[in-house]
Amino acid sequence: MLGTILLIVLILMLVGAIPTWPHSKGWGYGPSGGLGLVVIILIVLLLLGRL
Repeated sequence: MLGTILLIVLILMLVGAIPTWPHSKGWGYGPSGGLGLVVIILIVLLLLGRL
């Protein structure tokens, strides 16, 4: 249950960091790339049953 909530929060953060939004245009792709990496790691951990 906690892993699912964490995954949803990270996906929302990823969508919020996309450089097309006005508040994050100057950030480039760094934040969304970093959050995407965290989401991928969490998905792998969920699939392996370690989270």
